[in-house]
Amino acid sequence: VADLLTLADVAGSVAALVDRSIAYVGDANNVCASLAKAAVMVGMAVRVAAPEGYEFDEATRRSIEELATAAGRGGTLSTHRDPALAAKGADALYTDVWTSMGQEAERARRQVAFAGYCVDEALVSVAATDAVVLHCLPAHRGEEIAASVVDGPRSVVWKQAAHRETAMRGILSWLVSATVAERAPS
Repeated sequence: VADLLTLADVAGSVAALVDRSIAYVGDANNVCASLAKAAVMVGMAVRVAAPEGYEFDEATRRSIEELATAAGRGGTLSTHRDPALAAKGADALYTDVWTSMGQEAERARRQVAFAGYCVDEALVSVAATDAVVLHCLPAHRGEEIAASVVDGPRSVVWKQAAHRETAMRGILSWLVSATVAERAPS
């Protein structure tokens, strides 16, 4: 929710996200799956670049494609091995850490597998000229994202982090309102 709020803030509205594209570079993990589901529902083209063995499983891929179809806004999902192919002309680039909590024993293997999947200046240069960069934090500068990118002029990472509070408040308000409405006497 915070990621889409950030993208909508940059684009001007949620409606402005229709027909825009986002490239996710790295592990097709839970962060990537959640982002892809939300983005295709609002009509975005989602391109995921992940190394072999770290892509979506078939059930996750199918669920994202089904959501895109059900939403009827033209959202799509494509998968790639080449980060530059996924990033070419993209309106937004997104990445996450290569080794999440609980995967520390896999760190060395993951660093080898993800070599070449860093969101760096070269990758940003193939995206749209006004593309923004997102990261769910914490970032490992020099691994999945270059310091010059996460701290650079195209980064909306700090805006994205701030939007988490707004998103959580909105969701909490919606949940409380729904619960109150269910308990209200008829």
